[in-house]
Amino acid sequence: MRADARRNHERLLTEARLAFAAHGTNASLEDIARRADVGIGTLYRHFPNRQALLSAVFEEAVGDLLARARTQLGAARPCSALISWLRDIITHAGEYRGLAQALMTVSYTDSRTEAEHPSDLARCCAPIREAGTALLQRAQQAHAVRDDVSIGDLLQLTHAIALAAEESPDDPELADRLLTLTLRGLRP
Repeated sequence: MRADARRNHERLLTEARLAFAAHGTNASLEDIARRADVGIGTLYRHFPNRQALLSAVFEEAVGDLLARARTQLGAARPCSALISWLRDIITHAGEYRGLAQALMTVSYTDSRTEAEHPSDLARCCAPIREAGTALLQRAQQAHAVRDDVSIGDLLQLTHAIALAAEESPDDPELADRLLTLTLRGLRP
């Protein structure tokens, strides 16, 4: 990438993060381009659609979640490690209004219809599924989590909890209460 294209790319990402944090994932792409001091065509050359831009913004969080999963793999208590990581997922999904909904949609669609042609956001989420699968299998091998629990179901539940918390900003403890209630159903 040329130096000016790289600068435009970084400015677009910076402005997208700010816009998504302030206005949610449905923030105006035109406003993001304007604030990055580029035209909308430049935005679309770098990010062909909203999901591609959202994926690029979410990639940083993905790296953090993957690092946390690697750290948790060595934990003495596999179930606690999985729970801690699921809390991290909920926290990250709640960073931008609308992200939890987008992640729920991607998780559902990717697992059923787009396996051959995943979206940008689905490709971004694939490593999360792999990391979560390793943590879940470890907890299942320790007989701390039922064998019929899948990582897809857990991710859908965590995204749903993040969405519920997003819709109830006056109740900061809601996500933790819902996760605790959900986790009771995981044990054999």
